Amino acid sequence: MKITLTNKEAEDYFYNALCNAVGSGWIDGYGIELTFLAEDYASAKASLNQKGESPCYEDVLMEILRIGKPLKMVDHEGGMDDVSIYLQDVHEKVANTPTEHLMDMIKENDDAVTADVIIQSVFYNDVIFG
Repeated sequence: MKITLTNKEAEDYFYNALCNAVGSGWIDGYGIELTFLAEDYASAKASLNQKGESPCYEDVLMEILRIGKPLKMVDHEGGMDDVSIYLQDVHEKVANTPTEHLMDMIKENDDAVTADVIIQSVFYNDVIFG
């Protein structure tokens, strides 16, 4: 089954995955790190502040993508190539999430596992860890 998402839906599901993943410590056991350039973070945060928003960390991550800058997954254990994503990757790859996990997100029955699988699907186009 292939699920088609609008760009907004893909962004919303990826954002929710980021929110679920950050608090769960999902990345700690994998030896990978979600990174970005400090100046990109500052620019994205300033962009949101100019809109009158008081952004949380995940808001800024999404804004980094929206202003055309990448997020990068760095492998500190050396088993995987480092990979960067842009907003277009979110638009294209969230729908590639295994159906049961994507449906959990769509039905708002998501958890840290759902978040983990969506993030891996976007960065690696596969579920590598866990």
